[in-house]
Amino acid sequence: MNTTQIRLNGLEQTVNAPDNTPLLYVIRNDLDHKGTRFGCGSGNCGACTVIVDGQAVQSCDMQLWAAANKDILTPEGLALDPIGQMVQSAFIQEQAAQCGYCINGILMSVTALLQKTTHPSKAQLMEALNRHLCRCGTHVRILRAIDAVIEQLNEKRAA
Repeated sequence: MNTTQIRLNGLEQTVNAPDNTPLLYVIRNDLDHKGTRFGCGSGNCGACTVIVDGQAVQSCDMQLWAAANKDILTPEGLALDPIGQMVQSAFIQEQAAQCGYCINGILMSVTALLQKTTHPSKAQLMEALNRHLCRCGTHVRILRAIDAVIEQLNEKRAA
């Protein structure tokens, strides 16, 4: 058992767990943040996506030692981020979720992308969404929600 420091949604956290524990398990089991979902467990579905130091990463693929002293944003922390707030609001407005299981990971990837660039190309957007599997068929609504956020960001930039 090792002691590891992380910043989860802006708060310093001390975690007592083996260094090779997947970050997903630490977030869900040790820190009780259930918005980060367990999907495939092998980094292929995107349900467990979180933002680590500005990068969208699959937390089932990241070991705790790699997250030490890093800023981690989970779905519970999206309200703390201005772009995260906009993304959440747009997804709600467009009703861009059906079962809701994968959507938290998608929210995280979209937020990370829009934090880097407020006007991503279609290729950048597709790359950000590439590792997310959604079987519900809300893809059109998801894209509409993202377009709405991009439009808002561009209006703010122009103002």
